Amino acid sequence: MPFALLLLAIFISTSSVLGQTSATPQLRNDVKLERTLRAALDGFQGDAGVYVRNLRTGKGVVINADTLFPTASTIKIPIQCGLFAKIQQGDLTYQQELTYSDSLHYDDGIVGSLKNGAKMPLSQVVMLMETVSDNTGSLWCQALAGGGSAINNWLEANGFHQTRVNSRTPGRQENRTRYGWGQTTPRELAELLAYIREGRAISPDASEEMYRNLGRQYWDSHGLSQIPPNVKVATKNGAVDQSRSEVVLVEAPHGAYVYCVMTKNQKDASWQRSNEGFTLLRNVAAILWKHFEPKSDWKPSDGYEKWY
Repeated sequence: MPFALLLLAIFISTSSVLGQTSATPQLRNDVKLERTLRAALDGFQGDAGVYVRNLRTGKGVVINADTLFPTASTIKIPIQCGLFAKIQQGDLTYQQELTYSDSLHYDDGIVGSLKNGAKMPLSQVVMLMETVSDNTGSLWCQALAGGGSAINNWLEANGFHQTRVNSRTPGRQENRTRYGWGQTTPRELAELLAYIREGRAISPDASEEMYRNLGRQYWDSHGLSQIPPNVKVATKNGAVDQSRSEVVLVEAPHGAYVYCVMTKNQKDASWQRSNEGFTLLRNVAAILWKHFEPKSDWKPSDGYEKWY
């Protein structure tokens, strides 16, 4: 074989292997589901993106899934990854005792309400970051992970080229002004969650612990309200005035699926449950559950609304 053809063959072979191990695999389009989801997005007053992948069949839907959106609190998934990378390197231990300082205060969440000098294990701070989305605790974890630059380096090295921490990260002020704390795409955020579930983030043991943390969610009144409570989910959501987002991996009876819904530039910046973005999160979750579990006769309780 001529040398040039040999090089070409090696390149094609290598590209094929890289494609198979990519953090964002190719999908086979689910035409029926796409039609239903596009109808749900029709008339939305803002920009919206949706990414869905059935982990069993490889079928899914991509709608503006490679568009950049503000992460809001969903950035706490990458922060957790960066933190566990530090633990894996031996720079931190998961159960080590931390000492809270008033200098860490960002808002009056659980961690921000601690007294100066209070003690808390790192594992509890991480739990609060993912479960109740504690902002002071999350920024503390970001710093312990080595800061936004270290987290972004981990994301890049693992194939997540669009997801980035912007806040308190040198050189990213312009991005912070535009997107806030972080930026990502629906595809990358969903696949990062799948990456963790598959045991590929940091190590199998680290992935397992991170996945457990993401399975304890306090904020369950939006997309999660449309999924039966006895079904295991791993999830994180986020919201700022003109943006709502939710990434969910559903361990459904007939095959797990992962999805992400993100919005930006919403006309509706209200904080009621009726907000157009919150409503979209619920609608998409309901559509997906009915599509992937068509024989399920479960539906949200008629009295569910009274709690919110």
